[in-house]
Amino acid sequence: MESPPSFEEIIRRRVLYTMPAMEPAQVREGLPYKSADGASLSFDLYAPAGASRPRPAVILIHGGPVPVSGARRWGMFVSYGEMLAALGLVGIVFDHRFVAPDRLPEAAADTADLIRYVREHAASLGVDKERLALWAFSGGGPLLAATVRQRPSWCKLIVGYYALMEFGGIANADEYSVVAALGDDGATAPPMLLVRAGLDNPALNATIDRLVAAAIPAGATVDLLTHPTGHHAFDILDPGERSRQIIRRTLDAIRGTLETA
Repeated sequence: MESPPSFEEIIRRRVLYTMPAMEPAQVREGLPYKSADGASLSFDLYAPAGASRPRPAVILIHGGPVPVSGARRWGMFVSYGEMLAALGLVGIVFDHRFVAPDRLPEAAADTADLIRYVREHAASLGVDKERLALWAFSGGGPLLAATVRQRPSWCKLIVGYYALMEFGGIANADEYSVVAALGDDGATAPPMLLVRAGLDNPALNATIDRLVAAAIPAGATVDLLTHPTGHHAFDILDPGERSRQIIRRTLDAIRGTLETA
């Protein structure tokens, strides 16, 4: 029986989907956006080659708790950054401090500060600050709650890949619950595209199910893509047509939404 891949191997893996004839992205690595705990927090920016005008941007939010730094350089995020740039969008991947369960508030503050930095420096970054999407993975899901609650006009789409939508066991848990942030009136919330892996942790999937169930009576716009035989991180672990189809449809939805917003 084949042993499961190690964590070190997983973070090196690239996404199991490639786009034909991709133009190389213009990559700016290690751009600092704030200082915290005596260190600089940074992001990488992937832009279309030769872009002559500000482009819509997608901010990718890595999961946690992960007791390591430098998640923005993991293979999957490099892959997605390059693909977003090939679509004519800007991809932004940043490091945040969700290194332990009790550090979620710091990670939420980091996310808010990164978004603020990108919007305040949009001109120099080549970003259209009024057309942004957030794409969260795994334990990064709770970091979407503030945007869902605040409903800023600049957020045109929220994407969650096998993302935890509630984080219990901490103080003020509702503050980090996307379900609670949606509330009873979801009509004004950003549209959401959620991806659920059938073989994922049942407790994690239950949070996605609760969000979908709450979205229907609240009048929210939610699209759910399911991968019945997919594992957590199916996009780097599960080769096959369903994985590729979901990634393709996600990229199409992001580009279609941001380009027409």
